[in-house]
Amino acid sequence: MALFKKQSFLFFLVITFSLFSTPNSEPGRHNQHHPHYSHAPPPDQSAIFKTKFSSELLLSTISLPTTPRYSAATPGVGEWSLLQESVGVSAMHMQLLHNNKIVIFDRADFGSSNLSLPAGKCRFDPRAAKHDCTAHSLLYDVDSNTYRPLMVQTDVWCSSGAVNSLGTLVQTGGYHDGYKKIRTFTPCNDDTCDWVELPLNLTVQRWYGSDHILPDDRVIVVGGRRAYSYEFFPNNDNRVFPFPLLKETTDPKEENNLYPFLHLLPDGNLFVFANRRSLLLDYKNDRIVREYPEIPGEKRNYPATGSSVMLPLKLGNSSYPAVEILICGGARGGAYLKALRGRFMAASKSCGRIRVTDPEPVWVMEDMPLRRVMPDMLLLPTGDVIIVNGAARGSAGWECGDEPVLSPVMYYPDEPEPAKRFSALSPSTKPRMYHSAAILLPDGRVLVGGSNPHVKYNFTAAKYPTDLSLEAFSPPYLGTEYAHLRPSILSIDGTADNAVAYGQQFTISFSLGGFQLVPGEYLVTMVAPSFTTHSFAMNQRLLVLYVSAEQQIAPFAYKVMVNAPPTANIAPPGYYMLFVVHQGVPCHSVWIKLHI
Repeated sequence: MALFKKQSFLFFLVITFSLFSTPNSEPGRHNQHHPHYSHAPPPDQSAIFKTKFSSELLLSTISLPTTPRYSAATPGVGEWSLLQESVGVSAMHMQLLHNNKIVIFDRADFGSSNLSLPAGKCRFDPRAAKHDCTAHSLLYDVDSNTYRPLMVQTDVWCSSGAVNSLGTLVQTGGYHDGYKKIRTFTPCNDDTCDWVELPLNLTVQRWYGSDHILPDDRVIVVGGRRAYSYEFFPNNDNRVFPFPLLKETTDPKEENNLYPFLHLLPDGNLFVFANRRSLLLDYKNDRIVREYPEIPGEKRNYPATGSSVMLPLKLGNSSYPAVEILICGGARGGAYLKALRGRFMAASKSCGRIRVTDPEPVWVMEDMPLRRVMPDMLLLPTGDVIIVNGAARGSAGWECGDEPVLSPVMYYPDEPEPAKRFSALSPSTKPRMYHSAAILLPDGRVLVGGSNPHVKYNFTAAKYPTDLSLEAFSPPYLGTEYAHLRPSILSIDGTADNAVAYGQQFTISFSLGGFQLVPGEYLVTMVAPSFTTHSFAMNQRLLVLYVSAEQQIAPFAYKVMVNAPPTANIAPPGYYMLFVVHQGVPCHSVWIKLHI
């Protein structure tokens, strides 16, 4: 709401000016809203757009200046900025919340961090600093670039999490006294909120497990070290379901199947990937629906760590859009054992892409421009994928990686020419090795932090000292030369407090500054914020919404009608970032809440 208040004066101006103008675009003028996203002609939804302006458009005789246009093919390298030299805690785990604050946490078993808890707060830890008065978690405020310490009671090392429909982070597992713990963090608008440890525990210890939020608002918790099973939270009957895939894919002495990749498909089943194998799990009936071919090449899960995303779901009139999974990076079998002895094998250069909804799906392999183990892959508002962090040699694990990969890489999934799908971007100066993380921010930047490949904090290591900083990477679409293309959401109509029901039609009003909307070159996307750790952005998903009507309401302001996702299988209930993307340039998002 604060965003709307700041822009209310602008909205007043454009609407006032429109009283003396005639719109030069009509509802339903086009049926394609992005060069790579198309759908069937929209139904007649013009009833909400019957308002017309009868005066002559005063600007119609003024020629707009020729200005740059952004596209995936436009050369651009992006820009890095240092947000904080040190937040006192290495960012091993990160979760963006709907109030634009980010929960960050590290381990809690190694001794003191560089961030003190408020006076009088300490925790007892018999394995490290017995009287630990430092924080191992913090809350970072994106808008103000400030942070404050948070207090965890048990060890959250190598844990997992998901945000439920109320916006509360449910965080599961960890190490030693945190093996079976369930913790929550509920956002607040003051400084009172902190971690809460629930009296209920997980049924099985979960260290290096993965979480996914489900359509019924439960969280499924899959795997973990020597945990060949899955369970749910809430778990009213304490049931645990054996999952043989995890045992079958465990490599001797290496594992290579921890932090399994999870993606919820529109049919309600769960895609699960471990090591090089994958299957579709009907978790409601504890049944394997189908198995997929093995991905060629290297191992893909911890410690041969790659990364995975479900590519954008393009919504039209079907409740079952095609689904593609992309997995990139990793390491060869044996890389971890050799790295322990100081020999660092070359990391994987390959990506595998599979359309899991096909009758006979196959992996289509491509090569990245740079080798990578421990990459972070994020979906950007445009539907493109950015790959950051990691190393060119070795594996995940303490002291097991070498040759940091400093340059992000962009992947354009809808580029028809494979040779043009990858683009290397501007390098950072900071190695982001083991225990680093990245998440998408509401303004389209990427937050990057962490990197501690040592048993404890080590700031004097000859190679890759512990890093407590936070950086932001601005992709090329945020370049100043494209500012004229950037939309700005003015209002979301047909909703109460930006809450949207499944299948509901609602309208978005947005401005384009001094630029006219180009028909066929915009789209509306909604992005679920991820829980990122160990190179996997859990719960991440991006939906391209169906646009059923459009109207120009002022010289540089527009209104579009969109359809909310039809089912909770396509988009579980909760908070999403809503973006308007014009010619490949996204606006600052607005949070919406999707509910049943």
